[in-house]
Amino acid sequence: MGERNELRLSGTGGQGLILAGIIMADAAIRDGKNSIQSQSYGPEARGGASRSEVIIGDEDIDYPKVNKPDVLLVMSQEACDKFATDLEQGGVMIVDSTYVHTLPEVNGAIVYQIPISMTAKEEIGREMVANVVALGAIARITGVVSREALTDALLARIPKGTEELNRKALEAGWTLAENVLH
Repeated sequence: MGERNELRLSGTGGQGLILAGIIMADAAIRDGKNSIQSQSYGPEARGGASRSEVIIGDEDIDYPKVNKPDVLLVMSQEACDKFATDLEQGGVMIVDSTYVHTLPEVNGAIVYQIPISMTAKEEIGREMVANVVALGAIARITGVVSREALTDALLARIPKGTEELNRKALEAGWTLAENVLH
């Protein structure tokens, strides 16, 4: 059986997690893997619960839903409370320590607490690129997609004129992850 990763990117509406999932799925395809992306958000959209799920695999993906993610990004306390228990035993949970302050027990998972939103706000100057900072961190920590494919997918899907801002955000996420890995 080939390699398969199930990712859930979760937080609140307006954090750009749907776009982040689409970019991650695109990057996987650029790496020559199969990928599928799905999304869900509360009826209130902006401010309500939001999640984007991505399955990346070497083989055909015959079921598009993530049941037990092996990679979980939580960018709000609500998302953490709701999804942390779904994490696969031994999985990776990446926590935005800007907004998540209480962590539940997580089934032998490796937990990385990173100030994703604060970094976007303070280093990049725009909290709205926190989703891109998160993508850089996920890619560096997990290796599910290559840096090159992620950069290409990002640049293909962002508004013209925001390339430098987003490139800086991706680099900031990569560096944040470097720091927690060493």
